[in-house]
Amino acid sequence: MLEQENSQRSVIVLGAGIVGTCVAITLLQEGYRVTIVDREGPAAGASSGNAGAISPGSCIPLATPGMLKQVPRWLLEQDGPLVIRPSYALQAMPWLLRFLASSRPDRFERICDALYALHSPTHQCYEPILKFANASALIRRTGSLTVYETASAFQSSLSSWEARARRGARHEVLSADQIEELVPALGRRFPGAVLQPDHAYVADPHKLVTSFFDAACGAGAKFLRDEALSISDRSDGASVRLASGRVTSAGQVIVATGAASRHLIRSLGLDVPLERQRGYHLHLPTPGVELPLPVSFASSKFYATPMANGIRLAGTVEFARPSAKPNFSRSDRLGGMASRWIDGLQLEGATRWMGNRPCLPDSLPVIDRAAPGSNIILAFGHGHNGMTSAPVTARLVADIIARRKPFINLAPYRANRF
Repeated sequence: MLEQENSQRSVIVLGAGIVGTCVAITLLQEGYRVTIVDREGPAAGASSGNAGAISPGSCIPLATPGMLKQVPRWLLEQDGPLVIRPSYALQAMPWLLRFLASSRPDRFERICDALYALHSPTHQCYEPILKFANASALIRRTGSLTVYETASAFQSSLSSWEARARRGARHEVLSADQIEELVPALGRRFPGAVLQPDHAYVADPHKLVTSFFDAACGAGAKFLRDEALSISDRSDGASVRLASGRVTSAGQVIVATGAASRHLIRSLGLDVPLERQRGYHLHLPTPGVELPLPVSFASSKFYATPMANGIRLAGTVEFARPSAKPNFSRSDRLGGMASRWIDGLQLEGATRWMGNRPCLPDSLPVIDRAAPGSNIILAFGHGHNGMTSAPVTARLVADIIARRKPFINLAPYRANRF
């Protein structure tokens, strides 16, 4: 059955995560007729289980100069912050080689510039979306703290903080006494820390995304609970074939399906090196302590966020086959590490989660038309930064659809850059 609406003012948004819902609201505000398509509904994946960070100063990619020497340990250590399951190592290798290539100093600097351009406007771009959804109270602008377990680790981090500062990101270095004053539960055990005062966090990521979704539907967006199997360009728009057997069309289609996007755009003859990086979290509903702001533990590679209903510990990365069962010992590992560093932390009643982050080797998303003149726009691959970059991506998508000059240079986010 073909459902056809080919006006250029009609849009289908594939995906109801943080990117898709931000796009839907932004386009509704510009007068487009919007249909949202998602197999499971809003906030079903990584948009719900993430650490909630909103980080305008985040501009350091995962691949950094000198990382090559760490690869053997990744392949052998099965309980570290980044794990590659042996059965998936060969399949992951092409992605990892591209990842390491991105760490070359010249590429590293260009990627830092592109990340900062994408992340620094996040608060301004969130404002109209939050107002539209009456959800401003879910964003807490407290700043965030990065702590270092050793003096040598702190010293070795200084070049990355200088890279942020060169691009305009503010930070303050704190002493052990200042750390204890700011976060008493951390005590004086950390020799140094860095406060990023412009950072924020989402007190309830699931509620934020569902609030955006509900506001979009309340303003007239249609919702189809269905799975997109393929998409195709038409002379007057684009069409989507759904698992239910329906074919629906509109003037424009936006692909914001996160980790599923690589498979979906193959129907267009496109392939991008999008990898599903498994992330885990441990959520503590009664943690027994209070954190006034998110804390990143630099050496242990995990994040503790004070959310509306407890504390969330997140931050591990795992490469594995999509069909592989979750290894929830990785969630439990987060609890063990946090207990060592946060005085009085209680783990009773903790819940565990695993989800797929959509990651590209250079830590940058794809924000682009599927081809010159195409009516299909790609908006996926935001990796570990989806909550930060989603509203900025939405504004850029609106610029692309309206054929306006985008407010930042889109070249670093092109689909054909690989």
